[in-house]
Amino acid sequence: MTNATNLEPATDAILSVNNIEVIYDRVILVLKGVSFSVPTGGITALLGANGAGKTTTLKAISNLLRGERGEVTKGNILFEGKEIQSSSPNDLVRRGCIQVMEGRHCFGHLTVEDNLMTGAFTRRDGKAAVHRDLELVYSYFPRLKVRRSSQAGYTSGGEQQMVAIGRALMSRPKMILLDEPSMGLAPQLVEEIFEIVRKLNEEQGVSFLLAEQNTNIALRYAKYGYILESGRIVLDGEAHALRENEDVKEFYLGVGGEGRRSFKNVKHYKRRKRWLS
Repeated sequence: MTNATNLEPATDAILSVNNIEVIYDRVILVLKGVSFSVPTGGITALLGANGAGKTTTLKAISNLLRGERGEVTKGNILFEGKEIQSSSPNDLVRRGCIQVMEGRHCFGHLTVEDNLMTGAFTRRDGKAAVHRDLELVYSYFPRLKVRRSSQAGYTSGGEQQMVAIGRALMSRPKMILLDEPSMGLAPQLVEEIFEIVRKLNEEQGVSFLLAEQNTNIALRYAKYGYILESGRIVLDGEAHALRENEDVKEFYLGVGGEGRRSFKNVKHYKRRKRWLS
């Protein structure tokens, strides 16, 4: 395991976040020197409790902070080796980077298929190509094909999450930023969603950055993970190593501890203090 804040951007990274700070309302410091990378064709997990800064990190990448009076004030963000801080969200979608927001955010009054088709609004490669990709989405989400004529607002939470991911796929992404995909879903549906993520990664080559509170399942599907606390990355490593880390087991996997505490409170905190500086 390494100190993520001191890592140089990986040469094979599709995304590199380098020492960024995010401030809201010009005074509230939310992210403090966050650095990490996502390899091309990889699945990377960004882990932490509610309020740790996961969603803010994703919005910093996809340039959605301005609508919430937030901004990146230090550091830079590279997508395929090029800075993207000045890119609009639409430009990022055209370049192949798209975020699936927490809470699914379907257009409830539109049908499932109409929701999916809105994901192709940036494309200029013709109706035939769009239709082929629609059928591809249905091949990964057969339940959506059955419900294609139903109003999205009347589908289940799991189906709405499938719609949100399928809509992102319609933009032909190289990378998807997936925010809390397990939130509010039954365990069986969570497994189904993550299996589809794995298949999309392996079969379509889509890179994923997963922001998740459900550390257990995220570390089963990701190759590498970063743990955020209070706007800082405090630990990172290969997913299998994080699963075996005693502190991660206690604080995030519910094994061997009595309730979740902060890394700052463990007896080895002085040794780890370099992660937080």
